[in-house]
Amino acid sequence: MERLFGEEPDRELADVVSGLAPLATRLRPRTLDEFVGQEELLRAGSSLRRAIEEGHPHSMILHGPPGTGKTTLARLVADAADAAFEEHSAVAVGRAEVREVIKRARERLTLTGRQTIFFLDEIHRFNKAQQDALLPAVEEGLITLIGATTENPYFEVNSALLSRVQLYALEPISADQILVLLHRALDHQLCGPGREVQPAALDFLSSRSGGDARTALNALELACQAADGGRAVTLAHAEDALQRRALLYDRQADYHYDTISAWIKATRGSDPDASLYYLAVMLEGGEDPRFIVRRMVILASEDVGNADPQALSVAVAAAHAVEHVGMPECQFALAQAAIYLSLAPKSDAAKRAIFAARELIGERGADLPPNYLRSSTRSDHRYDNPHRRPGHLSPQELMPDAVIGQRLYDPDEAEDKLRDRLAEIRRKRGRIDT
Repeated sequence: MERLFGEEPDRELADVVSGLAPLATRLRPRTLDEFVGQEELLRAGSSLRRAIEEGHPHSMILHGPPGTGKTTLARLVADAADAAFEEHSAVAVGRAEVREVIKRARERLTLTGRQTIFFLDEIHRFNKAQQDALLPAVEEGLITLIGATTENPYFEVNSALLSRVQLYALEPISADQILVLLHRALDHQLCGPGREVQPAALDFLSSRSGGDARTALNALELACQAADGGRAVTLAHAEDALQRRALLYDRQADYHYDTISAWIKATRGSDPDASLYYLAVMLEGGEDPRFIVRRMVILASEDVGNADPQALSVAVAAAHAVEHVGMPECQFALAQAAIYLSLAPKSDAAKRAIFAARELIGERGADLPPNYLRSSTRSDHRYDNPHRRPGHLSPQELMPDAVIGQRLYDPDEAEDKLRDRLAEIRRKRGRIDT
């Protein structure tokens, strides 16, 4: 008899049994007790923990860096609910494959009453039309959707779909937690019987893997393979293994955080050659140009700011080019923006200012504005319109009484014109600092 609904067997499980799967897959936790990390997300009584413990899954999007347990949590949810588990990557499938998943889920539910967990990795790679194709099945309960993404879902996932799922943010795994996983692999002899690994090698892998447990485990496996002949795995083996992993830019996001971090720091450091180099690494690796240009827009305000307000316009224009032109032509706009941002004067005063303002409000709450600034004012509290004053400046106080005199914006040396302008305004309004 043919397989029910033509379902494929669990290939990952088959690989685990045969020993062909990577170490990180062979060590994948099968129960919550084996899971390492995400203590806050899985705290007692949390909605995700209850979904697993009670076997009542709900649609969700797991958002976080690579190697933090997104796929594992999806499988734990499916196992706890005794649900069928359909796994696809949005990089490799489209609407046709999604329709087939939904068709199988409908037949499965009708004939056996069994639920279907549809795990869609890299869900941010789906465009609007592809995401819309999921909506009816999620609404009808034909599938329980678990999406995984390394990107901010508020940017990448349709609002209609977001409103139907629960968002969960995963944090990078700590070095101590990764060390636990490395020791577990050795205890289970998954790197070979009696394999000796020097403590310095384990410490290096746990601390230098960037919170990515998968990277650390698979680098451990490479290090063990390099130390052939039963020799001990040394720090040199670990360094070489981690470097070999890092050189392989994974277009499915395993290493793009390291490279975009290097691009940000090179651009912030005003080195256009380094900025272009890391930009090229990402483009050659197949990185989504939208991911790159969003970081450019952020950097234009966070690291350049009002030292060169035009930087934000250049970055936003590059973002428009990415959307309207696409690859490969948008690489020229990305290169133009990278060079401009690298050579622009730098200031983080805007970032410091908004952090200071939010910290102040977080500490003391938000005070009401003076009556004359509110939308409806009484006749005895007149708003003094600065346009009716010489120089368009009024001495009227604009801060709430409780925070009069607070200075949140502190222009730095790259914003000398703004600093002088602010000082002149304060002097004319009678706000000279003492």
